[in-house]
Amino acid sequence: MPMLSTKTDRALQHYKTFSERLAEFPCKVDYINRFKSPKQQRETLEKLKKGEIDILIGTHRLVSKDVEFKDLGLMIVDEEQKFGVSTKEKLKKMKVNVDTLTLTATPIPRTLQFSLMGARDLSVINTAPPNRYPVQTELHAFNEETIRDAIHFELSRGGQVFFVHNRVHNIMEVAGMISRLVPDAKVAIGHGQMEGRKLEKVMLDFVEGYSDVLVATTIIESGLDISNANTILINEAQNFGLSDLHQLRGRVGRSNKKAFCYLLTPPLAVLRGNRGVQSLAGAPKQLRYLPRSRAPARPCPPRPDMAPCTHALRGHPSCRRRFPPGTSAGRCARKSGHRP
Repeated sequence: MPMLSTKTDRALQHYKTFSERLAEFPCKVDYINRFKSPKQQRETLEKLKKGEIDILIGTHRLVSKDVEFKDLGLMIVDEEQKFGVSTKEKLKKMKVNVDTLTLTATPIPRTLQFSLMGARDLSVINTAPPNRYPVQTELHAFNEETIRDAIHFELSRGGQVFFVHNRVHNIMEVAGMISRLVPDAKVAIGHGQMEGRKLEKVMLDFVEGYSDVLVATTIIESGLDISNANTILINEAQNFGLSDLHQLRGRVGRSNKKAFCYLLTPPLAVLRGNRGVQSLAGAPKQLRYLPRSRAPARPCPPRPDMAPCTHALRGHPSCRRRFPPGTSAGRCARKSGHRP
């Protein structure tokens, strides 16, 4: 059984979770990603071909031509919205009539349309785990005092903090700013351009609690599951889509502690190009949808439906589209009157 994950660190975390939960069962679990050497990958694929591995967890590497399963029965796709149509078609070609389970918190319009047509079964998990509280989401103009207070509060209760900055070229400067604002905090940096082993060490150190603040790109979007991290600050939030913000916010609030998500943007007047606009009504649409969902400070209610909001922002779904409605190709095709 293959389990397809979007991120390298996420695949490693799935491997550890599966190994722990299936330790008492006669089930061999392994993983394959760029952290493994070419020799180790060849050995893993050879065992897979012979049927010595029951569950293989990996990233896009699983759809390569040299990956062969002895008896493929079930396929799991995590964060399905992150994979393109071509990747999903490659998965279908592995074996005819294979059972497929796709997991997503923000289904894309194409997937929703398949469900409405009856081509796919759809199950919705609305019940949150016990003793969970909703994530308090706040929109702020970028301010060093807000950043300092948010980090100080989280560290004072023994927690950890994510700071998302999706620009590798100046991520060191942002980490330096946090070190200046909170001198006692141990700050770590993680992004996709780092060498594999170094990135793995940074992530594992944060999981083990050796660092207090992780300054990272969206590599953490569908990755780390850390119950002790309950504050996330997202810099330049206006550049993210609604589903991206929803996924990033999902990195916190995984314990019985109150969690906070701070969306940091330039002043709203700058965003709208209008000095008279200072209210939330003048913010980009995705920032208006997000703060009002999961904001009430009470035990966790059913999750808000992100899909209708995403549907309203991206346009109507269609199985005939070659490009998703929210992409630049889809927008250009729609303006020209051509339906791809």
